[in-house]
Amino acid sequence: MWALGVNLNDVLIPHLKDAFNLSHFKSSLIQTAFFGGYFLAALPAGWLMERVGYKRGILVGLLTCAAGTLLFIPAASIRVYEFFLLALFVMACGQGVLEVAANPYVTTLGAPQSAERRLNVAQSFNSVGAVVTPLIGAAFILSGVAHSKTVAMSAVQRQAYRIAEANAVKMPYLVITALFLAVAALIYFAHLPEIREEGSENERDVEEKGLRGLWPHRHWVKGVVAQFFYVGAQVGVASFIIRFAQYNMPDLPAKLAANYLKAHLLGFMIGRFTGSGLMKVVPPAWLLSLFAVCSLMCLSVVLLVGGRAPIWAIILIGFFHSIMFPTIFALSVKHLGAYTKLGSSFLVMSIIGGAIAPALMGYISDMSSIRYSFLVPLVCHIYVLYFALRGYRAQPMIEKLQSSGAVPVA
Repeated sequence: MWALGVNLNDVLIPHLKDAFNLSHFKSSLIQTAFFGGYFLAALPAGWLMERVGYKRGILVGLLTCAAGTLLFIPAASIRVYEFFLLALFVMACGQGVLEVAANPYVTTLGAPQSAERRLNVAQSFNSVGAVVTPLIGAAFILSGVAHSKTVAMSAVQRQAYRIAEANAVKMPYLVITALFLAVAALIYFAHLPEIREEGSENERDVEEKGLRGLWPHRHWVKGVVAQFFYVGAQVGVASFIIRFAQYNMPDLPAKLAANYLKAHLLGFMIGRFTGSGLMKVVPPAWLLSLFAVCSLMCLSVVLLVGGRAPIWAIILIGFFHSIMFPTIFALSVKHLGAYTKLGSSFLVMSIIGGAIAPALMGYISDMSSIRYSFLVPLVCHIYVLYFALRGYRAQPMIEKLQSSGAVPVA
């Protein structure tokens, strides 16, 4: 369900572009609205979790998502593009609340030793959704009418075509709304314990100190930075796969080049399940460092080797990206105690890296070569490797107290 809302954007962009005759820039505002909703909702969601708890927070997120998807129905009826953007923004706010609530809840719902593995298992099904959702969207939303045919239409035919394109989203998003509400009902009636995180700080301290109480947790600060770089690398690599394949093979049609993106996403899904299994025997931080090293090796091939090898290296990166988000998340919120909910909101806000890194890659590509644009994810993975090797380690409590000023440094 989480993946359904996010990954339908890749279908909505070309669909609404045709339905409203949009420029590339205007159609890209779909991702801006979505990332903006995630970013702006994350911090309020952290405060919300503090007051209502995990279960009610998840319900708020699901109901907000349902409100957003339901807005697609009037948006399609009046055919105003900005209304679609509003619907996406509301849905993204709901998804941001879900991320802030569900991710830390999974880490705390069980033994601390297996927190990283639990979150990887849960997010493995997110990767299944990432693979399946574009297929669903292509089947039920995209019309299959070539752009060249719309140019040849008369004004009346073109208007009728655009009305039909706008209306095509009604039934899929009505079904998605029903699914969100069904899951909300399931969560409401399910017995889900409300967990109060243990720690030296109580809830009153959190309320009084607010954000100031988070900064002494240096591993969390480094985790937020690592998540920013990882999401930037993940979105950047995925965004450039088709373009890089056509750069390496100029005669390759875009439709065939898209198969490399599908293979990348399939590797991502396989990696999630494989990584979850490996965490039974391999420490999560060690596995994260291994996957970061392998990603760096793949990116080195992209930068230095010619032929088709770089394309297969990019596909392979999907496998190594798989465990990074949930593992960084789980390692970052460890030892936060009562600050877990608030700390989680910043980790969700850090996905804004996915809006920045691709733009930087595009700039480098325009200035030099698309090959050199992959220096951006290379730098991102270097920091992820640092976090996996050292940055994730929490400071001893006395050091935390000294750094916060509660205990004087000798």
